[in-house]
Amino acid sequence: MDGLTEFYNKYKVKVLDFLSIFGPATITAMADNDAAGVATYAIAGALLGYPILFALFWITILLGITQEMGMRLSLVTRKGLADLIRENQGVQTALIIFIFLFIANMGGSIIVDVAAFKTTAEILRLPAIPLIVIMLLASFVFIVKGNYKLTQRIMLLSSLFYLAYIFSAFKSSPDWGLALKNLAWPNGISFTSAYWKNYIIIGLGVLGTTITPWGQFFISSFGLDKKISVEKLKYSQMETYWGAFATDFFSFFMIIATAATLFVHHITLTNGTTASLAIEPFAGNLAAVLFALGIMNAGFMGIITVGLSTTYAFSEFFGLTGSLDAPFEKSKLFYLLFIGQLVVAFIFVLFPVIDLFKIAVVAQLLNTFTLPPVFYYLIKYTSNKELMGKYVNSGLQKWSAIVGTLVISAASLFAVAATIFHF
Repeated sequence: MDGLTEFYNKYKVKVLDFLSIFGPATITAMADNDAAGVATYAIAGALLGYPILFALFWITILLGITQEMGMRLSLVTRKGLADLIRENQGVQTALIIFIFLFIANMGGSIIVDVAAFKTTAEILRLPAIPLIVIMLLASFVFIVKGNYKLTQRIMLLSSLFYLAYIFSAFKSSPDWGLALKNLAWPNGISFTSAYWKNYIIIGLGVLGTTITPWGQFFISSFGLDKKISVEKLKYSQMETYWGAFATDFFSFFMIIATAATLFVHHITLTNGTTASLAIEPFAGNLAAVLFALGIMNAGFMGIITVGLSTTYAFSEFFGLTGSLDAPFEKSKLFYLLFIGQLVVAFIFVLFPVIDLFKIAVVAQLLNTFTLPPVFYYLIKYTSNKELMGKYVNSGLQKWSAIVGTLVISAASLFAVAATIFHF
């Protein structure tokens, strides 16, 4: 009996320790499935079918490796990635990186996420402007009047809504055998040079929405804001890999939902309304409605996490106070920058040319092009023994990230060349 009690107490403590640090890595990873992400996965499934799942498999591995590096870096050094860039590379480099991050966040995520509310309104036949205003006001109150714990709880609760995409996928009656085979190797369709060109370009979009520049800054800053000690690093590392798996587990079903309906039936995806209405005949009205509500939920998660990543990075890059637990009076710039992003996005979305699905892949390509320099500093600092001590990168971690960065750079150059020279 004493042995059983000892066993129970031992693992009870471990479970409680894990739950005490749980949140930052999962939220960061799940927020990659923001509205821009949902749109990009839907487009990937509709245009490329099941073979894009092969790219998703390897992207998931790279996501886990790089997010773990970012979390480990902040918990060991007690500084965020932006802080370290400013201290080690100077204010000029910090300013350049921040400008690129700000442009990528605004153009690549926040505007697209606010456009998600407009898309949901169109699908559900609701007035768009009132819905957008309500969601933005809710986000404003949530961040300015809330605190870290409330933010984490709401974000984790929002993550549960991604279960809707599993329902949509099963209702689409996909070929599960073919889908699973494509995780190992692209197969099952006729591959042409035009298809491979689209595969690389849209695949970069999938990469850019799964592994984001903002995510590398957000995970380190959010982890620090939670005040996790380095003694609990192993639990944060476990959560990081869990988060990478969880986010792309749902992405898998998002792709399946459109691959099994739109790609198989050769239906062109042009906007959110088309996606929802096209899914409905094959998967039913409930699946289509859940698809629409899922986009709105993803947009909400996106503007919170991506908006915060910009404000966290700004605070760290320029040595200012920035914390969700700090009152408005002490962190005015932190909160005003967050609010400013919402206002700018709202103005952009008022223009009729702004459509979630039309700009999704282009927006994610912008994220992808910003990744290599961010990865460069992430790998550099986590491989620095003086900075990291015994927590320095292993050879496998370092070279996996380097190879991933080189592949991203090469594919990005190809995408640019293909766009310019039309080959």
